[in-house]
Amino acid sequence: MRQRPTPSESHLWGFLKKDRLGVTFRRQHAIGPYIVDLYCPQAQLIVEVDGPYHTTILEADAIRQRALESLGMRVVRFTNTQVLEHTDAVLAEIAAALTGSVGPAG
Repeated sequence: MRQRPTPSESHLWGFLKKDRLGVTFRRQHAIGPYIVDLYCPQAQLIVEVDGPYHTTILEADAIRQRALESLGMRVVRFTNTQVLEHTDAVLAEIAAALTGSVGPAG
C-alpha cells in the first residue's frame, strides 16, 4: 500500500471524500489480495486511477479486474489525464456508475 496518493488520486479523493456523491468511498482499500485506489462498499464500486505504468501491465490489470468482478465488484478506470483535466466528466461517470446500485439508506 502506498503511503502517498498520486496527484491525480489525491485530486479525485478531494471530490469523493466526505460522502460528496451521497455514498462513502475508501482510499487504498484491500479487497482480497488487491489494494484498490478508491472503493465504495455501499455500491461495491471500485474506482481505479491509472498512470502511465498501467500501459505496461495491461494483462495483469485485466486479470485483476476479472478477479474483482468475480467477487461482485464493478470497476471503473480513469487515466491521470482524465482525472486532472476532465474532472467533471469523471465525476459524472462515477455518479452514473452509482445510479441504481445503491439501495435505500437505513
